[in-house]
Amino acid sequence: MTVNTQARTDEFTDIYDLGEPIADTRAPDVDVRQRWETRRFEAKLVNPANRRKLKVIIVGTGLAGASAAATLGEAGYHVTSFCYQDSPRRAHSIAAQGGINAAKNYRNDGDSIYRLFYDTVKGGDFRSRESNVYRLAQVSVEIIDQCVAQGVPFAREYGGLLDNRSFGGVQVSRTFYARGQTGQQLLIGAYQALERQVAAGTVINHTRHEMLEVIVADDRARGVIVRDMVTGEIETHFADAVVLATGGYGNVFFLSTNAMGCNVTANWRAHRKGAYFGNPCYTQIHPTCIPVSGDYQSKLTLMSESLRNDGRIWVPKKAGDDRPASQIPEDERDYYLERQYPSFGNLVPRDIASRAAKYVCDEGRGVGPGGLGVYLDFADAITRLGRDTVEAKYGNLFDMYAQITGENPYETPMRIYPAVHYTMGGLWVDYDLQSSITGLFVTGEANFSDHGANRLGASALMQGLADGYFVLPYTLANYLADGPYEPIDETHPAAVEAKQQVTDRIEKLLSINGTRTVDSFHRELGTIMWEYCGMARTEGGLLKAIELIRELRTEFWRNVKVTGVNEDLNQTLERAGRVADFIDLGELMCIDALHRRESCGGHFRVESQTEDGEALRHDDDFAYVAAWEFGGDGGKPVLHKEALIYQNVEMKQRSYK
Repeated sequence: MTVNTQARTDEFTDIYDLGEPIADTRAPDVDVRQRWETRRFEAKLVNPANRRKLKVIIVGTGLAGASAAATLGEAGYHVTSFCYQDSPRRAHSIAAQGGINAAKNYRNDGDSIYRLFYDTVKGGDFRSRESNVYRLAQVSVEIIDQCVAQGVPFAREYGGLLDNRSFGGVQVSRTFYARGQTGQQLLIGAYQALERQVAAGTVINHTRHEMLEVIVADDRARGVIVRDMVTGEIETHFADAVVLATGGYGNVFFLSTNAMGCNVTANWRAHRKGAYFGNPCYTQIHPTCIPVSGDYQSKLTLMSESLRNDGRIWVPKKAGDDRPASQIPEDERDYYLERQYPSFGNLVPRDIASRAAKYVCDEGRGVGPGGLGVYLDFADAITRLGRDTVEAKYGNLFDMYAQITGENPYETPMRIYPAVHYTMGGLWVDYDLQSSITGLFVTGEANFSDHGANRLGASALMQGLADGYFVLPYTLANYLADGPYEPIDETHPAAVEAKQQVTDRIEKLLSINGTRTVDSFHRELGTIMWEYCGMARTEGGLLKAIELIRELRTEFWRNVKVTGVNEDLNQTLERAGRVADFIDLGELMCIDALHRRESCGGHFRVESQTEDGEALRHDDDFAYVAAWEFGGDGGKPVLHKEALIYQNVEMKQRSYK
């Protein structure tokens, strides 16, 4: 299908169709402060004896998946868990560095559940759902107690009390942390709870298995098709409900801070079966990452946002100044975030800090190779606090930076630049975390629900554990109370069809035998996405990207080379299936970004900005969730709008000045 790439004023009816509006009908119609308590009371219960008759499949073993599997297993359900890693411990949650938010107000600095709720809604640029965000803030205080009870070694003050630090977009200290290894410590806590249930026999964990299809029988999610990544065997598994906790899709950009195995296949397979995809264009560019150093790179490295507590970000005042940082006097440095946003300084939200870094680099004031970097300087902090104190807080992060760059950050400022890090978009879910497919629940980064157009730092871990430990066990029980559902087996037409779809796709990939590697397609897709659907987006660029992605898809299915066979360990085959899904997702992301003719959070349309270059929303036209329905192979996606109604916060232009 050819795309009209000229400037347009129409609604792009040649690219997508408009469907019926949708709404979240699960959230009780009561005051937001009572909504979750009311929902928990109204939810149906399953008595302990009946739980033993019910089966749940959970795909993914990161914080959201491991916590859900452990909690449901301990409740007595039969849980089958899948991950593509060789151990649940290797889920990408382990890479999270800086911390986890909770409205404990231990610092007595004015924090509260409402303030965390407000900060999250404002940080997401008023594009998240009030009900879900308030629940997240409420549950946050329980997460810390849960994790401390598990033995998670949070940092503590001298007197033994839990310590806190600040993250971007807030003016209080509510982030609990374990040096720069918070994700690792939290995942180990969830993992030990999961393994306890494995030992108890309530959870069966399948490692090195990749989900390739969801089974939808009689309009309910009833199972999954997985591939044993060691033997190539295609397996069919059934349950009364399916939970996807499979993380985000940042690797659509090829270069990101995500682990290289992170992919969208589970979500995309569900999307093709009827699950709506919410706000796919909402992606987060993290401002503090180690800059790209060459074409040979296949991933990027995050430097924790926590570093912005004590590090100061600056560039030379004069364009083209290539002197070493140590030779640039103080009065010739521009601490541009402190200058532009005096109220928040270096702790502005990620989308704002990333765009500010891009602007100064575009002006020719960037540092390092290619001028794509800014300084993150700890000289003042070391002078004020002493090197030992800085090392105690950030030592492992400094060591990591030194090992990757060969530079000593205690003596020379770090060089950082924005990079793709997180995706706020994901499968659309209601208040119960159930997708538009009955019986298919989606948790953590895999769903769209909590962060709007921009996630605040230290809130990903909060959402993953909130969903797994405290939300899903109630809402899933409400669904399972009507079960167990009629048993089905491999002879059911839906199971036969799903398995055939998987085998046909694998055979097709193996039979093409073209001349281009899978990675060459992935890299080209990433270049298109970063150039036209990255930090700055325009109508013309997005139209061009859609055209280029469609050409790339045609070339992929004509000329990709997948070596080896299915009946063996075949990483090329694994990557080929994932890249094919990334290509399809990339097109939908560009369509979503094209239709949203406003700037909000991480979605920045150049045509919609304030006089000083900030994101300019259009609430009258775009205060809704864009939930996309799959339109069939070769068909147009269908847009369903869920209106965002704010009763507890006032929608207004964000300001962090």
